[in-house]
Amino acid sequence: MKAKLQELIEEMKNVVIYSNDDIENFRLKYLSKKGVINDFVSQFRDIDPSQKKEIGQLLNTVKQFAQNKWEEACLNISSKSLNNESEKIDFTLPSEPDFSGSRHPLSIIENRIIGIFRQLGFVLHEGPEIEDDWHNFSALNFPKNHPARDMQDTFFIAEEIALRTHTSSVQVRLMEKQSPPIRAIMPGRVYRNEAVSARANCFFHQIEGIYIDKKVSFKDLKQTLYIFVQQLFGEKIQVRFRPSYFPFTEPSAEMDISCQLCHGEGCNVCKHSGWLEILGCGMIDPNVLKMNGINPDEYSGFAFGMGVERIAMLQFDVKDLRTYFNNDSRFLSQFKNY
Repeated sequence: MKAKLQELIEEMKNVVIYSNDDIENFRLKYLSKKGVINDFVSQFRDIDPSQKKEIGQLLNTVKQFAQNKWEEACLNISSKSLNNESEKIDFTLPSEPDFSGSRHPLSIIENRIIGIFRQLGFVLHEGPEIEDDWHNFSALNFPKNHPARDMQDTFFIAEEIALRTHTSSVQVRLMEKQSPPIRAIMPGRVYRNEAVSARANCFFHQIEGIYIDKKVSFKDLKQTLYIFVQQLFGEKIQVRFRPSYFPFTEPSAEMDISCQLCHGEGCNVCKHSGWLEILGCGMIDPNVLKMNGINPDEYSGFAFGMGVERIAMLQFDVKDLRTYFNNDSRFLSQFKNY
């Protein structure tokens, strides 16, 4: 075996490597599991113990030589490729224009909304996207048999652990650790197990708000939201409130604005009604205040929540919200000036 190993070293010394194919052929023949050196390693187990020290040292030398030759060849071929590429560049040609990027339309609208509410005294709070049952449901007055707890609406990770279905969970965390007055907004991504369409997705972005203090009334809620939509859509925007139901607010309402895509004439986005619902709102249910350690006899408050995608559709005349997530540069490049 000693003579064969010495012959193998001489053989590898005479191997000339010019290309990536030569590198791969060298590796397969000498260094792979089915290669020549690995055959010698298998035979090494059966040699006479008195020869193992000498043969073992020689075998290690052969392996190291092969490894070094292969690595050196890789570096040489790589550097040659780089040099060849640089030689192909004509430095006398004019440079290609460097196009700057832009903010995503959802980020643009989210920042506008946050900016409006900050001017009204709201502070920003964020929370985890994976929530427990208490913060996502129970503390918000959702009964155990409420439909929103059904698997068809919620992505459950484990028993009583799910991807949050709304950023209201952040309101709960805020009420737990802060005493009134509380005036805050909570932006973030939320998840619901819904069919993907032009008007819905299994994840979307939401901004919710909460205001708790002494003698807060529904009039305060309406005035706050009037100012918000006028700042965002202009003073001529038409607004209407419709009675609704949410487990965590009472009374509850949905706020509609005149459709900005069809200007009230009717389109597929507003379902040909001329109106588009942009947010839900209401006075915080006394049970919610009580469960979160706030005395409902002393304090009252209101809450609201809106989807960023829906508002962005109105602002940018987008008919299909799936467009936001296709990563199409032709679509995204339109927002460089915002």
